[in-house]
Amino acid sequence: MKFLCVQCDEAMRLDETRGPDRGSMTVVFGCPACGNQTAMLTNASETQVVRSLGVKIGGQAVPAEPMEGIRNGLAASSVEDAAPAAHGGASKCPFTGMVNDAFARSGMPWTEGALQRMENIPASARGMVMQGVERYAEAEGFAEVTESVLNEARRGMGM
Repeated sequence: MKFLCVQCDEAMRLDETRGPDRGSMTVVFGCPACGNQTAMLTNASETQVVRSLGVKIGGQAVPAEPMEGIRNGLAASSVEDAAPAAHGGASKCPFTGMVNDAFARSGMPWTEGALQRMENIPASARGMVMQGVERYAEAEGFAEVTESVLNEARRGMGM
């Protein structure tokens, strides 16, 4: 993603980052041609998502090698290194794993039947769903997630 200066159509450069301060972060971009600046302010949730994805703001000092981003993404998403699909995220898409990692789970035990049902949830949403189910189970006083807990959680969410 690049930001362009509206006045002169030049690519903006990163001038500075501030924060995070109380969860928010400010990123200031400047136009090398005319000097105009613009700032992007993230809220605490956006900052957390950026951090969980391992995004480094500011680019790199050395130009990227051809296809470097794709090679690095494929190397990082090796299926052998990924968590089992039923546990929140094996997927061939590296973004899916990063998104699922952003949804911290409680570590509550799951029965095999409940884990098998989670395989029906798309990998990109599985971590978020599992986190929600665990929160529901904890709030209702359950010690583990079973298929009946999944049914109750669905009813409780109006599904």
